[in-house]
Amino acid sequence: MFKKFNLGHIFILSYLVLVGPSFASINIIASVDEEIITNYDVTKELRYLKVLSPNLNSLKKEQLSKLAKQSLIKEIIKKKEISKLISLDENNSFVDEYLQNLLTKLGYKNKKNFSDNLLKKKTYTLEEVIFKIKIELFWNELIFNKYNNQVIIDEKNLIKKLDNMKNDKIKEFLLSEIVFKRKKNEKLKDTISIIKKSINEIGFDNTANIYSISESSKYGGKIGWIKEGTLSKKIYRNIANLKMNEYSDVIKINNNFIILKINEIKIIDKKFDKKKEIQKLIQIEKNRKLEKFSRIYFNKVKTQYLINEK
Repeated sequence: MFKKFNLGHIFILSYLVLVGPSFASINIIASVDEEIITNYDVTKELRYLKVLSPNLNSLKKEQLSKLAKQSLIKEIIKKKEISKLISLDENNSFVDEYLQNLLTKLGYKNKKNFSDNLLKKKTYTLEEVIFKIKIELFWNELIFNKYNNQVIIDEKNLIKKLDNMKNDKIKEFLLSEIVFKRKKNEKLKDTISIIKKSINEIGFDNTANIYSISESSKYGGKIGWIKEGTLSKKIYRNIANLKMNEYSDVIKINNNFIILKINEIKIIDKKFDKKKEIQKLIQIEKNRKLEKFSRIYFNKVKTQYLINEK
């Protein structure tokens, strides 16, 4: 997936010179320390990102290339950090579960259906995607080990939220998000203006792909179905009166800002497995807090690497 500029790499490039004209279009466009990224790598990554978020097809070529390049740079840095602690050849017991959740999220019936589409789109093989999944899982494990003792979940408050759902019928929202920070040397109102203009021009999903700092950005900001009573009062107040395909005003959450979009609304019976729902809410809250630590740690270690972009 990632290539080092060594004799083996030179051999591959030399081979391409001999066997076909496509070599002339292969260029090194970025590097992280000794690892290089070519336009071929970017094209392959871009095709994969389009599998994850089909709406990307409407973006300009320059935007797509930048998005794919940054995705690869981020993945290389994560891979390097993980490799300091563990071999990526080791098995991870959560790979199958993660892959199955991915297939469900993307609407694939099974692995073969997904693998066939990857082949059709001329992107990574299923084995390469599984390797990418391992990188994410081991990175998450690294973050968990570093910061888990700082993640405090108010379980009693979550139980109280469920108990306070007094109606027999409750709403569920299928939400997407754009999470962002105020950029250095840029006024907050200017950042918001840029994001809102982007939403109007290229849509919410594509704007999430480009501007959101959340891991959900890979999927156009989609975060799934959330019950109304489990949302914070601040969040619910901002989306309660929204209709399908409408999005909220900017909401300040700690040091970040978030814009939420309602994709669908459904009414469900209040009857559900309370124990399972509590565990689901705990996991969502824990993941949200760990993702915050993940961004902090990534930005910290990123400064240790020499990144060159052309």
